[in-house]
Formats: sequence, C-alpha cells, structure tokens
Amino acid sequence: MEIGRNAALEVVILSTAELGDRSYLIHDGADAFVVDPQRDISRVLGAAERAGVTIRGVAETHIHNDYVTGGYELARSLAVPYLVNADDAVTFERTPVSDGFELTVGTLTITVIATPGHTPTHLSYLVTDANGESAIFTGGSLLYGSVGRPDLLGPDWVDFLARSQFRSVHKLADTLADAVEVQPTHGFGSFCSSSSCEAGSTSTIGDEKKSNFALILDDEDEFKKVLLGGLDAWPSYYAYMGPANLSGPKAYYDSAPALLSLDELTSHIDKGSFVADTRSAEAYAAKHFAGTYAIPLGSSFSTYLGWISPWNSDVVLVTSSEEDALEATRQLARIGIETVVGYYLVPEGDNIASNPREMRVEKFADLEQVRHSPGVKVLDVRRNDERRASHIAQSLHIPIHELPQRLAELDPYRDKEIWIHCAGGYRAALATSILANAGHHVVCVNDNYSEYFAAHA
Repeated sequence: MEIGRNAALEVVILSTAELGDRSYLIHDGADAFVVDPQRDISRVLGAAERAGVTIRGVAETHIHNDYVTGGYELARSLAVPYLVNADDAVTFERTPVSDGFELTVGTLTITVIATPGHTPTHLSYLVTDANGESAIFTGGSLLYGSVGRPDLLGPDWVDFLARSQFRSVHKLADTLADAVEVQPTHGFGSFCSSSSCEAGSTSTIGDEKKSNFALILDDEDEFKKVLLGGLDAWPSYYAYMGPANLSGPKAYYDSAPALLSLDELTSHIDKGSFVADTRSAEAYAAKHFAGTYAIPLGSSFSTYLGWISPWNSDVVLVTSSEEDALEATRQLARIGIETVVGYYLVPEGDNIASNPREMRVEKFADLEQVRHSPGVKVLDVRRNDERRASHIAQSLHIPIHELPQRLAELDPYRDKEIWIHCAGGYRAALATSILANAGHHVVCVNDNYSEYFAAHA
C-alpha cells in the first residue's frame, strides 16, 4: 500500500451540530480511515478530496441510536473494509471485528478496543501513526467530561451497561498514555450523552483524568448512582435508528422535495399532514398558516420535528427558500425521515394569504406582570432536569416532547391565557403552535429563562 506523504496523524472533524455528533476522517497525508460517518456521505467524500487522500476503511464504534449511518453505503461504494463488531446482528456483509483486531491504513495502525457501556457491543478505535502519536476514537464511551448514557436499550440493560461503562472508561484511562487524544462521536449536544459536555475541539486521556466525573470517581456503585441520576428522556425517533442501522441503510444524496402550490399546501393541512414552518420564530409570529407548527430551521430542527411528529407521517415544509427546504430535508434524512412530500415557498414579503394566523410573543417581564392573574396559567415545557433545578411557582409542567400526548390535561384551562416558556424560546414557540392548533389561547414567552429566574429567585 502506498506510504503516506508525511506519515503523521491528521484528524478532520466533521460536525453535525443539530445532532450533537462528530464524524472523523483520519489520514496520514495519503491514506484515510473514517469513523462513524453520517448518512450524507458527500461530506466525507468532499473532505477526503480536499485533503488529497484515499479512503481505505470505514468503521462504526457502535450501532447508533441517534442517527442513520452512512458507513455501510460509504464502504460499499468505495469497496473498502467496513469494520463493525462481530457480535452485532447486522444483515449485510462487513469486516467483523472484536477486541484486539488491527488494520493497517497507509502508515496508520488501527487497533480495536472493546468498550461496552453505551451499547453492549461498543468499540473504540486507537489510531497510531509511524511516529507513535495516537488518538482514540471513543464513540459513545469516554466523552469530554462525561460518558455515553447506558439506558437507551431499556431498563433490563441499565445495570449491566452502567457498570460496563465504568470499567470501559477506566480501562482506557489505565492503559493509554496521557498524551493520547480523545475524539468522541457523541457529547456535543447529543441526547446519547449522559450529561452536557464541553464542546472543545480536542481533549486527551490526561485531561479527562482531571475533569471527567467518570474517571474522578473510583467507586463503581457511586459512578452508577451519579450517572443514572443525571439522565432524562431521549427523542422518540431513537427507537427506529438501531433497526435501520442493522439493515445497512442507503446513503442520502441531496435532492429538494417537490415545490407545492398554495392549494396543495392547504390540502395537506386539511388532511392532517405534519406541516413544519421552518422560518424564524419572528416570521412565524408575524403571520403563519393555521394548522402548522413552528420549528425554525437550525440546530434543534430535526430533533424536535422527529420527536413531535408521528413516525412515518407525511411531512410538509414551509420555507423562505429552496436552500432551506434542501437543508431541512437533509437534516431529516439523517434521522431516517424520508416522508417529506414537498415544500411551500412563502412568497416575498411573507404574504400568507390563506387562513393567516399570528402568534403573540412576550418577554418574562411581561409574564411577571400577569402571572398571578386568575385569567393566566403558566406552562413550562422544559425537560424534567431543568424543571428540578428551578421553576416558576404554581406553573404547570409538561415537557415539550410529551405535550401532544398530554393535551387533555390542559382542557381545564381553556378559559385562560396559557403563557408558555422554555429556556430560550425555541421550544416555547413549538409548544405555542401545538396548543394554538388545539384551540387554546396562548402566549409565547421568547426570552432567557436563566436571566429572569436569577433576578426573581
């Protein structure tokens, strides 16, 4: 095999901010290895082309629960080895690997290390160059300041996986040099992480020994208690990711959905399609179509659309541009949603002429003036962990992801204005649209909760 031009380890980080994940292209200047690629493999291929390297292998750290992988199709299309744990019950041909397996890519040596915990068959990949420099690609095992959560496979697995996670991360810390770089897949906002993490570019084993609670704690039972105590709900679409990844999913190649006419959009709203308005919350508030949901395109778009919309339902997008329709479709494809039937392009000037509706938006200062009024009820749609940390007295609490199933609990408040808040306004806007579509009188609080609570605690 061709020797690399500089024989030094180079790591190209491919971030998927809306899912809180990273994929990696690792190379020596000539030959490359890919870890945990997302479904839109054009990003990986583009990175390899820009670096002037040839991809020689693809690997999965685990069967992912939070996105559809591009690994199978990337490896198949390039005719290179696809490293997947030998114990994973996949339905496709791959290079089955287990602890201790080694692969040479140019001047790089890839060593498989079993690190169960996030899943029972989780693997990490130690990549070492000709100079002895190393990086460990830890997937959902050792994260920056945290570890991958052990509860995604259900309660029967939690004890085993939590204890396995403790042993796995300590094995990495005990056997690898402090200088080894740590490059996780999860931990940058992903719900696969057990807690929020610092989103730096790199860390090392030595850094994690000093700052990661999993390595600071040396008692397995205490670790398990702390780990499980910080967990909250994960998106409902996670249930569909594992089966998709076990079956060898096809890659996604960019293509915009069909452009819809106003009559076609109206027809989709009338028949109950899930119509997501991807414009800004301000644009939605000014004027929007009745029966649509406020889910602005951005870092939380796919997570909350995938969490709120019925699985496999027809999805229609309301956008400000074709580019936004393409980006929204791409984000949804990463989590296996392939039912986007079209998009409606709002005419210039946001001229929504069919059954327009406005959304009332206020600040916490306004809420403070009215929240004790008998005609007002406050609804908090943050997560349970956020609620436990602090909340507004006498407010109701229904996490945003539970709201569609718990609408009946709000029926006693149909004669009141429901003021809805979250931490910053994104979830509040979505919740406001959900309740407005259900016939409630609602006000969206688009403001910073932390600043408000600090001033009124």
